[in-house]
Amino acid sequence: MRSTIVPAQVTTVEDRVAGRLGLSQLILLAAPVFLGSILYVILPPFYEYQVYKIVILVVLAVICGLLAVRIKGQILLLWLIMIARYNLRPRYFVYSKNSLHGRDKVEPSKSEEVADAGAKAPAIAHSKLPQLSTAELVKIEELLANPQANVRFTTNRKGELRVHITEVQA
Repeated sequence: MRSTIVPAQVTTVEDRVAGRLGLSQLILLAAPVFLGSILYVILPPFYEYQVYKIVILVVLAVICGLLAVRIKGQILLLWLIMIARYNLRPRYFVYSKNSLHGRDKVEPSKSEEVADAGAKAPAIAHSKLPQLSTAELVKIEELLANPQANVRFTTNRKGELRVHITEVQA
């Protein structure tokens, strides 16, 4: 007996239940029968024939029948779900690697807390840059806004950003 290995990627094959109809198509085609019987019982006058009930049942049957039509290997309902997901997605995606959204929250164990409390905290390394006064900050902003100034941004091997401004006297 010969056997073949089916790749794991082939998982979207839909079984045919009756003829060329799949399970989802059969459910869509059977839904108007069940929903129609429920509507026939619930809507007033109860358990009686009315024209508006028949109109609702026919509209429901047409909609479910159209949703069961297969286009390019997928039923129309799945195409509508795909289009709705695409249209409802956010238009802009802003990624920040510093965001905690979607990360697992890791609680430190008690032994780590005790070890951290016993050890002295290392001194925080302050920035190498000097603190600028407000007047100096205004002057720098004016230089950056000047179209005649040549502004270059470079980085060194450690990833530090350096700004080079060459002002052209007019």
